Parts: sequence; C-alpha cells; structure tokens
Amino acid sequence: MIDAVPHSDTFDPGEGRGLAILGSTGSIGTQALDVVRAQPGKFRVEVLTAGRNADLLIAQALEFKPNAVAIADEAQGQKVRDALWDHDIKAYSGAEAIAQLVEMDTIDIVLTALVGFAGLRPTMNAIAAGKHIALANKETLVVAGEIVMRAARDQGVDILPVDSEHSAIFQCLAGEFHNPVEKLILTASGGPFRGRQRADLSHVTREQALDHPNWDMGAKITIDSASLMNKGLEVIEARWLFDVPAAHIEVVVHPQSIIHSGVQFKDGSIKVQMGLPDMKLPIQYALGYPQRLSNDFPRFSFADFASLTFEQPDLTTFRNLQLAYDALAAGGSAPCVLNAANEVAVAAFLKGEVGFLEMSSLVEHALETVEHVSKPDLETLFALDTAAREAAGARVTPS
Repeated sequence: MIDAVPHSDTFDPGEGRGLAILGSTGSIGTQALDVVRAQPGKFRVEVLTAGRNADLLIAQALEFKPNAVAIADEAQGQKVRDALWDHDIKAYSGAEAIAQLVEMDTIDIVLTALVGFAGLRPTMNAIAAGKHIALANKETLVVAGEIVMRAARDQGVDILPVDSEHSAIFQCLAGEFHNPVEKLILTASGGPFRGRQRADLSHVTREQALDHPNWDMGAKITIDSASLMNKGLEVIEARWLFDVPAAHIEVVVHPQSIIHSGVQFKDGSIKVQMGLPDMKLPIQYALGYPQRLSNDFPRFSFADFASLTFEQPDLTTFRNLQLAYDALAAGGSAPCVLNAANEVAVAAFLKGEVGFLEMSSLVEHALETVEHVSKPDLETLFALDTAAREAAGARVTPS
C-alpha cells in the first residue's frame, strides 16, 4: 500500500519542483500546465513530450521554456527541432527519447499522462532513476502493477495517483494507513449510456459515445468510460496502488460525479472525497503533495445539488467491467492482454470498424486465445501486448 508521506526525505515540497510532463498536449497534460500557470514559482517545467501534436508542443515549449521536449512521431521531429533551435530548448523524437528524458537530474517528479501501454516504459525508467511519479496513466499498473509497485518500493519512489477516483481514495487514507481497510468504493458516472439495455447499444455512434455527461477527457478514455472499461481498469489499478484484493473493491454508479470515491474501514465508517468534477484538482494535489496548494477553482455547494444518487453497475449490458474483474482474478498476464485488446477495440470503434458492443467481444477473444503466463517479467509483457493486439486486430475489418 502506498504510504501517507513521501518515502524520500529529498522529496522537498518547497517551491520550484522540477516537472516532466509526458503527454503534455493531451487532456491531462494541458490541464497540468494550467495548474503550473496558476502556481507561479511552485514548479519548473523541465521536460514536455507529445505524441503527434507538434504545433501545440512547440507553443507549450515557447511558453514554459523547458530544458527539453520530445515528440513520439519521428516524422515531426525536424519540425519541432527547427521551431525551437533559436530558443535553447533541446528537441528529440521517438519513443526511446521520451523514455530517456525522464532520467534528467533536474526532474523531481514525472507526470505520466500518456495514453495506454505507451506509458509503461518511461514510467519504469523514471522509477529506476529515482523520480517520483504522478500517475495519470492507469494502464501502467493494469499491465505491470506488481512489477511497477515493487520497483517503486525498492527505489523509495512515491507513486501519487492522478485519476480522480484513486486520488480520492489516497486522500481518504491519509492518517489511516495503519487502520485495516474493509472496502474501497470506486464511483462511476455510468457514462452517456447509463440505464440503457444491450439492444439499445447496437447502433451507438462514435459521437454519442464521446458525449460524456460530466467529464472533459480524451477520446480513448471517454470511450472507455462509456463502456465501463475505464472503471474496470481502475479496479485493477486500485488493487496494486492500495494492496487491496479485488473482492474488497466495489464499483458504485454515481451519476452526479460529486463523490469521487471512498474507503470503508473495519469499524464500518466510510470516508469519501467530494468536489466538482474538475481534473485540475487531483492533478494539483499530486504535483504539490504533501502540500495542499490554494487555488481559485470553482467550489462545490450543497445548495446546488438537491440529491446525490447511487446504483449498482449493469455488468450484463456493460460486459467490460466484468471482463476486467475476471482478468484481475486470473492474474499474471491477463490484465496486460485485456488492456492491449481494449486499446485495439477502442481505436477500431473510433474508426467505425466495429460496433460499440463488439469491443467487448474483441477483448474476450484475446483473453481466451492469447497465452496466459502466471509470472511474467517485463519483456514477456511487452511480447504478450503485441500478441493480444494481433489477436484483437485479426477480428477487425478495416474501413
């Protein structure tokens, strides 16, 4: 279980903490930079990385003057280098460059906001280099939770959750780490299709699935939220972050997204963390931990919410959540396969190559056909990720 205080005495909560933001042009990355703008003097942006959005990466670099930037798309590398040549900002390209930049001495904390499996290798490199991690990439722990958490313990590195649900649990556990936990309660909005039956989802469009009622997120995470796979991935992430078995992790649908998650202790008491749905709050909490930094974010008022409601998730209609629980129960490489197949399924759905309900079938097929390894090492997981993508992709008809 992660501790209530930083492991390392060198993790100074004072001003000028050096940041590497991996995925700075995405939803979490841009909101993290909003936090930096609002906290002058508290943070130094040392590294920014992007996948393909060269124009936004260049604009961010010119504003924040990092030591270095990197773009994963090597075809855009020269464009970034040319734009930053006269500004004393080093520019690199390719996944390997991103994985290496996190090791820079001037970095104190790495915000891993990359989408999907791509976040695993740079996170592991950052841990090996003794960097603390603000983790917004749940797939890192889904794929290799046991390996990642063991490495963090060995290096004395803190992994601070950025997902609103895991941040809420972390905050509820503050001061309670020696009290046994009876249950973790992960809340879910239910997404845009809450209350629908399977027959209603046969002809769901991309635009409908991307219309989340409460949160502004990237496309992949929004589709995962609509299918409840996002909640399944969060269950697996919570298992490793907080060292709580799956049987003691409950998902509750809470449409208003005001209670972000909670903890029930052995005496029956429940603590929850509440607030308006705004990702900047958990981002700021992770980057500034253990301090709570003041801000001007909108405040929650009970007067604005006459009622808060709760219901059980529909595991028959939204099969992905059950598949995630099944993968966690199977252990070993199963969560890695689940994640890889889901990334393929979501990409195919966004391209119009599979239907909404077919995404679960692709994931289930990969779990049934890809070799299961009970104690995989990191390289085995990389190989099984490829195998799972191939298994899922074989059932996709390109548009």
